[in-house]
Amino acid sequence: MAVIGLDCADPNLLEELLGGLPTFRELIGGGTFSRLASVDPPITVPAWMCMFTGRDPGELGVYGFRNRADYSYGGLAVASSASFGVPAVWDELGRRGKRSILLGVPGTYPPRPVRGLMVAGPLTPNGGTNFTYPASLKHRIATWVGDYIPDVRGFRTQDKGWLIERVRGMTEQRFSLARRLLREERWDLFVMVEMGPDRIHHGLWAHHDPHHSKHDPKSPFRDAIRDYYRFLDGKLAELLSELPGGTQVLVVSDHGVQGMEGGIGINEWLIQEGYLVLRRYPERPVRLGELVEAGLVDWSRTVAWGEGGYYGRVFLNLAGREPQGIVPPERYEEIRAELAARLAAIPDEAGRPIGTRVLRPEGLYRKVRGIPPDLIVYFGDLGWRSIGTVGWRNVHLRENDTGPDEANHSHHGIFIAYPKLDDRPERSILEVHDLILSVMGDG
Repeated sequence: MAVIGLDCADPNLLEELLGGLPTFRELIGGGTFSRLASVDPPITVPAWMCMFTGRDPGELGVYGFRNRADYSYGGLAVASSASFGVPAVWDELGRRGKRSILLGVPGTYPPRPVRGLMVAGPLTPNGGTNFTYPASLKHRIATWVGDYIPDVRGFRTQDKGWLIERVRGMTEQRFSLARRLLREERWDLFVMVEMGPDRIHHGLWAHHDPHHSKHDPKSPFRDAIRDYYRFLDGKLAELLSELPGGTQVLVVSDHGVQGMEGGIGINEWLIQEGYLVLRRYPERPVRLGELVEAGLVDWSRTVAWGEGGYYGRVFLNLAGREPQGIVPPERYEEIRAELAARLAAIPDEAGRPIGTRVLRPEGLYRKVRGIPPDLIVYFGDLGWRSIGTVGWRNVHLRENDTGPDEANHSHHGIFIAYPKLDDRPERSILEVHDLILSVMGDG
């Protein structure tokens, strides 16, 4: 079985571009095409590992690329392979004697032993870091493709020409390496994830989407996303030609894409409304963590603080839980409900509703492990990003504080099965784990 992951590939976009994508057309025409409902939050980490473990983010205790490691005010720690304490589908198959090749799966750095081969995912640092299992594999990779590109660093850039070239180079290299591994290694399960679609969407969505507020129909990059998908279609055809006849193929994504209107300064709003109190307001935009380290947050008067990213996270300063907590436990639900209602009501600059959704972890997940946010906030249902930095003197921003970005995630990715499996218009990302086991005779 071969699972080809395309991070951020979107069902609506794929249907829009399908006329120029003969490989995708052939797969869909002879197979199954469904919308794949992602997890909450629909983010690369943890979504891919949710797919391959069958567990939701609460069960994994991983709520994004970064997570609270403890109840201090020290900020968030980057997720690693050690963050996922349950076996993935390749671990289960390995115990049954089946070999896997794993290439670029998010959530696999640093690499852990597997029955087969692993090349770690996009959180792998650039340079000479050990990113393979076995460790000797990295030397073979160097002879095949040169310096391995785990991800495009700095994809939030104004230099769109550089971004297009870099993304295409990464995709070319990953598919070239995939073909080499398929030819030269024994395997029962092959899994790869390509980050290129996500990076090209974030960098160039406004150039593609005529409905985006920043769209310029005369942009020299207006066809960049379309051209990239044609390139990707060709790489996919080359990869499929390496598979033995009769291989069950899945082409999947972890979430989709939508235009991003701007950002909501979550901590700016909390300061404005008196929930977050600073001893001194910064003269320039800075991360809240810098203010925490400098002792400039007055925790004796702070009710809640937030984190930025694709979605907003709100943490209450709960007495008996946080070091200087002031929210009485008996008022926790009352204050959380108040915050949820007020966050959901934040309008755009003109006072118009933006359709924000505020969720509670215990209402989303089968179990809640680790340290979840007290509230999960989808500003504009992810049409707006959460801006965590402080110093803007404004709640509404039309630029991203981590660099130029024109897209956010949406709640559905793609699911293509070839040959055809049971035909349904929508599936859940959490079904894929069991489906792999079933197809491979271990369900």
